[in-house]
Amino acid sequence: MSERPVRVRFAPSPTGPLHIGGVRTALYNYLFARKNGGKMILRIEDTDSGRFVPGAEAYIIEALTWLGIEFDEGIANGAATCRQSERKPIYKKYVDQLLNDGKAYIAFDTPAELEAKRQEIANFQYDARTRGSMVNSLTLPTEEVKARIERGDNYVVRVRIEPGQDIVVNDMIRGKVVINSNILDDKVLYKSADQLPTYHLANIVDDHLMEISHVIRGEEWLPSAPLHVLLYQYLGWADTMPEFAHLPLLLKPEGNGKLSKRDGDRLGFPVFPLDWIDPKTGEKSSGYREAGYFPEAVVNFLALLGWHAGGDNEFFSMQELIEEFSLDRVSKSGAKFDYEKGKWFNHQYLMNKSAETLYPFVQEILLQHKVDAPKDKVLAAIELTKGRCTFIADFWEHIHYFFVAPTEYDEKTRQKRWKENSSEEMRALYKVLEGIEDFSIENSENIVMQWITDNGLHTGNIMNAFRLCIVGEGKGPHMFDITSLIGKEETLRRLDKAIAVLSA
Repeated sequence: MSERPVRVRFAPSPTGPLHIGGVRTALYNYLFARKNGGKMILRIEDTDSGRFVPGAEAYIIEALTWLGIEFDEGIANGAATCRQSERKPIYKKYVDQLLNDGKAYIAFDTPAELEAKRQEIANFQYDARTRGSMVNSLTLPTEEVKARIERGDNYVVRVRIEPGQDIVVNDMIRGKVVINSNILDDKVLYKSADQLPTYHLANIVDDHLMEISHVIRGEEWLPSAPLHVLLYQYLGWADTMPEFAHLPLLLKPEGNGKLSKRDGDRLGFPVFPLDWIDPKTGEKSSGYREAGYFPEAVVNFLALLGWHAGGDNEFFSMQELIEEFSLDRVSKSGAKFDYEKGKWFNHQYLMNKSAETLYPFVQEILLQHKVDAPKDKVLAAIELTKGRCTFIADFWEHIHYFFVAPTEYDEKTRQKRWKENSSEEMRALYKVLEGIEDFSIENSENIVMQWITDNGLHTGNIMNAFRLCIVGEGKGPHMFDITSLIGKEETLRRLDKAIAVLSA
């Protein structure tokens, strides 16, 4: 690391919900900044006014806040404070500088004229080979250029890239990348129609003025990096150009191509951090928060998609990730999005939470089902069942029978577990349980097991039929954990009812 203060930025466009790949980019920026005692800046890159989506900016901020990704600059009172659309005069100054220095030129070509060229020339590219045949300030008299601007003709400003140059991009992950300028086109830097710069110019100007030291972004921006290096040189900022790090793509679970929303729809997992409702279509896309994921589980899962800690440990708090993170352990190749591993992480985090921590969530679920139970009983039930749950929403399936007696009995379990003599055995078991005064787990189990042994009964048959009577199906924790928690009176009541129903 150089002595230059570390300043990184996350610069999303408000064109829709934040993709989980964008979340990972924000996370890596945050970890890098905190590891190196630096600053994290949020910048909203909204220069593409045609693709702006209402609500997207607030969504981005809410998602990152939920995940615990904090910003030192760019957010105040829950709203973004740095938007490129509000910095027009700043960009215009540097557009004019490039024009005056001959590093850019004005082009008046209409969309129809550009399309005609594409039809005329295969793989048409607006560059040093073709610009001489186009309608721009390099081919028009100065007076005509001035007259067109004065009468309000729409124009764009294009960067002027000279052919035959080798442009070097030093990437912290991929090493030295050399691109020849012959393959680059004269990208548009500014549009008179909305008086806004394009991403390429605004990005460079803002990074320079905000003193960004490291640009950590997705691999999809690597092809743009040579242009950005040129712009730093053209503007006289080569000495303060940030270091680049292009992160590997998040790939489809099968590994063939970039992860998309369609993959989530197809395989049933979220690709956005929060639920998103498209303001135009009303279509709802699911998010990790609403699907029941813990933010710390999502952070842990995402951190390991493209980065490794160097050891066998898979579990990291945010602080531990900060302490361990370094760009030299980020992979060059894409990372398959293993959504099942994401669920596994959530399961592990849920299991490691105390019953007291989980209680408010489970209590809310119980109340939704009109169950009002004592807290101590709910806490005990949580402790017995949390290992069976992946998400908070799973608790009702695994906990309901502690509070609600079965009204019907699973037919498959009944066919498999209810034997010809089960009715008789359950009536005998009823009498045994009825005679137990100390209904604790250990005492109840000892008495029932001794009764089974003394009478030469089959333990599996007895306990399976007993579970069907009490739970209504063949699942749940240890039977005497259940009976101890629901109590003797409720156990006998359920057993009596089940014998009547299942014997019919």
